[in-house]
Amino acid sequence: MIKVGTVQQIWRYPVKGMAGESLDACYLGEMGLQGDRIWALRDVQRQEIQSCKFRPQLLRCVAQFRQLPYSGSEQHVDILFPDGQTVGSDDPQIHERLSSLTGHDSTLESLRPISQLDFYRRHKKDDHTWLAELKATFDREEGEPLPEILDALPPDAEDFVSLPGTFFLVTPFHLLSTASLAHLQQLNPEANWDVQRFRPNLVIETLPGMEGLVEQAWVNHKLYIGEALIDCNSTTPRCGAVTREQQSLQSDTSILRTIVQKADQNLGIYGVTKKSALIKLGDEVFLDA
Repeated sequence: MIKVGTVQQIWRYPVKGMAGESLDACYLGEMGLQGDRIWALRDVQRQEIQSCKFRPQLLRCVAQFRQLPYSGSEQHVDILFPDGQTVGSDDPQIHERLSSLTGHDSTLESLRPISQLDFYRRHKKDDHTWLAELKATFDREEGEPLPEILDALPPDAEDFVSLPGTFFLVTPFHLLSTASLAHLQQLNPEANWDVQRFRPNLVIETLPGMEGLVEQAWVNHKLYIGEALIDCNSTTPRCGAVTREQQSLQSDTSILRTIVQKADQNLGIYGVTKKSALIKLGDEVFLDA
């Protein structure tokens, strides 16, 4: 094994599509970080779970667990809205506030058992509109390619907006490196490459001398993070969400143009947990040789 860096940041997102909370430590299990994406917005008319791809206004909210450490899937969260008001997930006003924010009649829902498949179903008025809607969220300009992943979606993706039993689209764990962020900052120095734009679970501070999009070479390899083991299984193609306004970030379309044109559309990688453990800031990160 070779050392590639240390854990610099840990991020958990209690509500799908919203900004989350920075942690000093968190348990990493088969379903990702404990407490990650256990709440989500559901469109009442479409009867469909929504993400920041379709409801970018969610990115302007910050969600945090009311009590730490996280202790269960029904634990409530407090949501900081763009106007500075904080509303709890157990407040009767929460659904009205989220409906007003997004412009669509919506409710805040917690995870349900995988047996309730209809809860996770995709809204489809025909056999093709759902895919056109999904492709549109990638905000590609003329001549720019769409991610290959859209041509090889798993069969369930046609029927479900997330992996049933979860609010994850692909895998429950996402990481990126400081080397990649520094590389793109050099290519587009006028942009603000704040890590919160990209919603990783983990930011790895790579070793001195490691430059470029280093984690792309980690795909199909394993990472040892403290006592945890991660199978790096794919790159992370980027959509228009990275350009959207957030609490402390302005909208910037140049971010996506740089990623598409200079990074083969990808920033960061997805992973699957092979060995669960508590991960902490400062944990050493090793790549299998």
